Amino acid sequence: MKKAISTMLAASLFSFGLSSVSAASNDLGKEVLQSKDGWASYGNGTTGGSQADEHHIYTVTNREELIRALGGDNKTNGQNLTPKIIYVKGTIELNVDEHNNLVGPEYYANGTGYDFNDYLEAYHPETWGYEEEVEGNLEDARAGAQQKQKEQIVINVGSNTSIIGIGNDAKIIGGSLILSRVENIIIRNIEFEAPRDFFPQWDPTDGTYGEWNSEYDNVSITNGTENVWIDHNTFTDGEHTDASFGKYFGRTYQQHDGLLDVTNGSNYVTISYNKFEDHDKVMLIGSSDSRTTDKEKLKVTIHHNYFKNLTQRLPRVRYGEVHVYNNYYEFTNNSDYKFDYALGVGVESKIYAENNFFNFDYDVDPASIIHYWKGTSIYEEGTFINGTSKTNRVDLVKAHNQGNEVQLNENVGWKPSLYTKFHPTQAVPALVKAKAGVGKVD
Repeated sequence: MKKAISTMLAASLFSFGLSSVSAASNDLGKEVLQSKDGWASYGNGTTGGSQADEHHIYTVTNREELIRALGGDNKTNGQNLTPKIIYVKGTIELNVDEHNNLVGPEYYANGTGYDFNDYLEAYHPETWGYEEEVEGNLEDARAGAQQKQKEQIVINVGSNTSIIGIGNDAKIIGGSLILSRVENIIIRNIEFEAPRDFFPQWDPTDGTYGEWNSEYDNVSITNGTENVWIDHNTFTDGEHTDASFGKYFGRTYQQHDGLLDVTNGSNYVTISYNKFEDHDKVMLIGSSDSRTTDKEKLKVTIHHNYFKNLTQRLPRVRYGEVHVYNNYYEFTNNSDYKFDYALGVGVESKIYAENNFFNFDYDVDPASIIHYWKGTSIYEEGTFINGTSKTNRVDLVKAHNQGNEVQLNENVGWKPSLYTKFHPTQAVPALVKAKAGVGKVD
C-alpha cells in the first residue's frame, strides 16, 4: 500500500465544531489503493480523500459530526466532490435522536398510526391469505414509520472520500452507508453492526409461506458508482441475530438485509481483508436478472476476506467479472446461521475463483458450495476443503456437476490480471485469520 510522506497538521474546524487530526507518515487516511490491487485499481485507481487539504480532515464521534464532515446536509452529501478524510473514533450509533440518545421502533412509529399488533391481526394469513400483497391503512402506516427510520439511518457518501476507523475499536452501528452515483471512495478499519429495519414488510406472496422483507445494507455500492476500496473492516449482526427476532406467521421476523452489495451498474470495486460474521445474505453483486445494462459492469475483486458462520451470497453474482481469491470460509455446526451455499452463479455471471479455503466442522457435500442461479459458467481452481493435503483439494465445478442436474462450464471468457499478493491455498487460513478485520492493517 502506498503511504504518503506528508506530515500536514489539520487545522481546527471551527465551522463544524469537529476535532482535527494529524496526518502522519503511517496515517491510514493518506493511504491509497496499491497499483494492480484488484478491479478498484483500474483506470486512475482509488485514492479516496487522500488529497484532502487541512480544512477537510475530520475526526467524528457521533452521527451529527459524521454528517457534517460529509458535507453538512445528508440529503445532498452524496453530491459533495471535495476530497475529505473522515476518521471515526469510538462508536457511532445511527438510531439516535437530535440529542444523540438511542431510539427504537416507537420513536419512528410515533405519529404514523402504526401499531405492530394491529398489523399482525390485519394481515394474518388466516385473514388475508397468501394470494395478494398487503395493502391498506396499516401497511401505509408501516411504510411511513419505515421512511422515518430511513431518513435517520441512511448516510449518503460523496466522491473522493476516505472513511477510516481509528485504532481497533471504531464502530458504526445500526446504519447504512449509501454510495450512489459517486466515485473514488475508501472505507477501512471500521466495525459495522448490521442495521435493523424496525418495520419489515409482510409479503404473503413471497414463496410458499410468505416472508418478512427488510431494507438497508450496511454498505450499498449502487447506481453506477466506480472505484471503491473496502478494506480491513468487520461486518456482523452483533447481538441482534436473526434468531433473536422471533417468528410471526411461522416465518423469521427478518430485520436484516445485506451486508455489502454492489448493484445497478457499479464498477471497479476491491473488497479485501474484511471479516464477515454471523449473517444470512452477505454480498449481492448485480440487483436483478432483467437489468441487462449491467453487462460489462460489476467488475469486483474479493480477496483475503474471512467469511465465518454465514448462510449465503459469498458472493452471489449476476453479469459481473468477479475475481474471488485467497478467501477463508469457516462454518461451525453450532452457529445460528446455517450454511446454504457460497458462490452463486447468476445470469451471465463470470466468477473466477482461485485458491480459496473452506473449513467445516461437520460433513458437507462439496456440490453445495456452488449454487446455480440461472448462470452457466464459473472458473474455479485451487480450492481446499477441511485440510491441506492433496486429498483435500476439490474441483468445485466437477463436484457441482456430479451432484446437480444443471451442468456448469468454466468458459467465463476472461482472466484476471489485476492482483498483487497471491498466496497458496494452504497458507490462506492462518494468513486471513491473522490479517482480516478491524485493527489488523499492516
